[in-house]
Amino acid sequence: MQLKSIFKKDKSPPPPSPLSPSPPEIKFIRSDTNSEDVIRLPTGFPDDNPPTPTPTSLLHLSRPRSGSTTSRFRESFQHLGHRRNRSGASSNIPADLPVVRDNINADEREAEWEKRATMLVGTANLSSPTSTTAETSSSRSRSSSAIVTDADDENIQQAIQYHEAGDLTRSTALFRRLADFNGANNPLAQVLYGLALRHGWGIEKDAEQAVKFLQAAAKNSAAVEEQALKAGMKKGGSAKGELTLAIYELGNSYRNGWGVSKDPVAAREYYETAANLGDSDAQNEVAWCYLEGFGCKKDKKKSARFYRMAEKQGNKTLGNTWIYKDKYMTGEE
Repeated sequence: MQLKSIFKKDKSPPPPSPLSPSPPEIKFIRSDTNSEDVIRLPTGFPDDNPPTPTPTSLLHLSRPRSGSTTSRFRESFQHLGHRRNRSGASSNIPADLPVVRDNINADEREAEWEKRATMLVGTANLSSPTSTTAETSSSRSRSSSAIVTDADDENIQQAIQYHEAGDLTRSTALFRRLADFNGANNPLAQVLYGLALRHGWGIEKDAEQAVKFLQAAAKNSAAVEEQALKAGMKKGGSAKGELTLAIYELGNSYRNGWGVSKDPVAAREYYETAANLGDSDAQNEVAWCYLEGFGCKKDKKKSARFYRMAEKQGNKTLGNTWIYKDKYMTGEE
């Protein structure tokens, strides 16, 4: 895991043209962080201990306790401190999100955050990435029954291999097929295809369509998780990883204005939701939000708590020894 240093404006070169005979190697790193995870496809379904990542691959598809396919599919980006938004409201955030209680055990708190996550993306006015009425209708009817199969896992891994080999056009075409609402309807593929559209990997850039696929992935996986919560599964169901990843990437969209208007309040809310669902990159990003007052009031105590959460998962930020000062540790277990 690389250490993140100072925030800098994105100066990365544009992605290679689909017609380029030998595109440069692309590392799969989260959209606006310098950290990266090693990701690989699992052979089983671990209960409590995830498999140890191997250093031989840049992309690792793992299965959490719920058994769903998740991804840390990332692209290189360095970020700049943004001007603070002093407003506490956002039209991109439902007004009736429930407050998550602090005085409850970890399992109950996790379940409440997941319920809040499903409401965050499930009740929002999300537009469909498809262009016809029939496809839009199909996407809505299928979203609650999306199932990730072993064949989907294999096809996604194949698309990743195409990408790593520099065949971006072939890789993205496979992601697109798996993301099709009338086909596999795979939420993870919808996230990956959305990222390909955002950055022009083997396809013409279309940031607005990218957001629509990310929104669809979030809403699709939220429908699965809502059913799991209703069934009493406090740790979530088969699409928790996809939901968390989609929420994180939507946070990036609102933060940077990728396909949507910049919305610091929405970005912070999406980051904080993904952070409380266990995403270490989101923990670092929402910690930065509270440190700088981006979409919220400055709160160094909250910032320190989220930075510590990320560090516990091995995602450290350079120069953050201040987060362990006594005045920022008050009330910690």
